[in-house]
Amino acid sequence: MRFPLPHSLIIGRGRVAAADGFLCVRRERDQSIEPRTPNSKEPNPPMKKRNPLTLAAALDRFVLQLEADGRSAHTIAQYRRHVRLLARWARTACVLDDVARIRHEDLARFLASAAARTRPDGHSKKETAVNALRSSLRVFFGFATRAGYAHSDPSHLIRRAICSPGPPRALPEDDARKLLATVARDRSPEARRDHALFALMLGAGLRLGSALGLDVPDIDVVRSEIVVRRLKRNREDRFFVPRREMALLRALVRGRTSGPVFLTAAGRRLSARHAQRRLAEWFVRAGVERHASPHALRHAFAMRLYRRTGDLLLVKHALGQRSIASTLVYARSSDQAVRTALEAI
Repeated sequence: MRFPLPHSLIIGRGRVAAADGFLCVRRERDQSIEPRTPNSKEPNPPMKKRNPLTLAAALDRFVLQLEADGRSAHTIAQYRRHVRLLARWARTACVLDDVARIRHEDLARFLASAAARTRPDGHSKKETAVNALRSSLRVFFGFATRAGYAHSDPSHLIRRAICSPGPPRALPEDDARKLLATVARDRSPEARRDHALFALMLGAGLRLGSALGLDVPDIDVVRSEIVVRRLKRNREDRFFVPRREMALLRALVRGRTSGPVFLTAAGRRLSARHAQRRLAEWFVRAGVERHASPHALRHAFAMRLYRRTGDLLLVKHALGQRSIASTLVYARSSDQAVRTALEAI
């Protein structure tokens, strides 16, 4: 029912009526009555103030999600290292330390900067290493966007560089023989432990973390096998161990039925950092000029096995790799093999 003005006024979908000195707004949608004074204005809703989420705080939440997803400790450590590198650069480049305020131009500046492309020793990083950094940023900011910490993903324009992986940096066979011979001459308990560890990595192709994670019950002397419980993606698998390396393991754990295989002098599990230092010391004592990382021992095993068999599937199985693409890096022809093949044509 309509009333003549000024008693009522129809505006749009709402109805305004005069009642007891107040203007009452009746909304057709919810039929509610809201009293307003004649001269009052509709107040603006208060703006919700958002506290900035720093890169460090977002990284903590990202790491928590990675742990919940079951990602390996090495993967988490790499993500943490890469995001912290970005945070350090942002402080010096006057970039706002707020996940929601970082733009794709900021990430482009970072990836083109010396901070992202230079190693701590001052040498340039390989393009494959920078690709790993690019991937870490894409995953991190993708998480931040999906979690609602940022309105848009500033990493959506990042692309990996097109490059082929270089040859594996394997320990040469002569250097491997020098290393094992030098360690074997020392009869101290630490040297016996190091000998068993390095021989296992060279003879079975184990990663350092997988070898250090072995416990005494994981050794099957009868079948000459070990159960490796610390693989990538938290997998578990069995590895064949040659008889010579198994003899070293058996002698190392003689009289023990539990606990870690590789122990420190204090009786604790040997850490990766400690093992790396020991390997570097043995390289010096063996007269090996070009020092290598522990992973070079695994590469040496894989390349030696491929040269002797020419079977990539066998190498893949021996290394415990899930994808043949990871094994293809060992399928490289030597100059001598090329020369022999050409002479045979």
